[in-house]
Amino acid sequence: MIPERSIRIAPRVLSMRAIPNIDRTLALSLGCAETHTSVGIVTCDQDDALFAALDHATKLANVDVVYARSFYAGSAHASGPISGEAIGVLGAVDPDEVAEGLRALQRALAEEIAFWTFAGEHQPAFFAHVIAQTGRYLSAEAGVEPGTPMAYVIAPPVESIVGLDAALKVAPVRLARHFGPPTETNFGGGYIVGSVADVGAAAAAFVEALRDVSARPLAGQPR
Repeated sequence: MIPERSIRIAPRVLSMRAIPNIDRTLALSLGCAETHTSVGIVTCDQDDALFAALDHATKLANVDVVYARSFYAGSAHASGPISGEAIGVLGAVDPDEVAEGLRALQRALAEEIAFWTFAGEHQPAFFAHVIAQTGRYLSAEAGVEPGTPMAYVIAPPVESIVGLDAALKVAPVRLARHFGPPTETNFGGGYIVGSVADVGAAAAAFVEALRDVSARPLAGQPR
């Protein structure tokens, strides 16, 4: 989904490394299965975009997302030049599958998955990504079956609450998981599930609600 009248904020992959034969103790501590001998590690300056891209990788390669975490306070306060906002680790039996998963992830971030903002100064960044069919990672995170349509929506705190309310009222959808603000990066949002058409409508309503809050942040002030 491309939010109407919005500006794409291109995500940047800051590091990408593969370990063909990872130490077994370390692998297990990261969440690898016994069969995972190889891992791919990636950092990005957008956390939710990375998580959606990790899920995308599970649909195109025989990989599992074994570790995915946001860093505190966002990429502007990263711990190092290649830390960014989040880290993800893919695990697999075969190093070639790790490589394929990393390629799929990188393509998705370059071509499709990203945060957005509105034109003008002092506008919020937000994530409103429609997934026609979830992969194994986001399905497990949301507690739904793989292949479920999802709107993955994230915004700053007030915007996220107002936006979710609008999204959940516009169509027969369900909030499968809520990320109440503040998260590690001080945003909020959630996973909305339903039919492809309905989650698309929910994502669009989320964006329009954000646009309204941005234009009229004190609209609820008593007269």
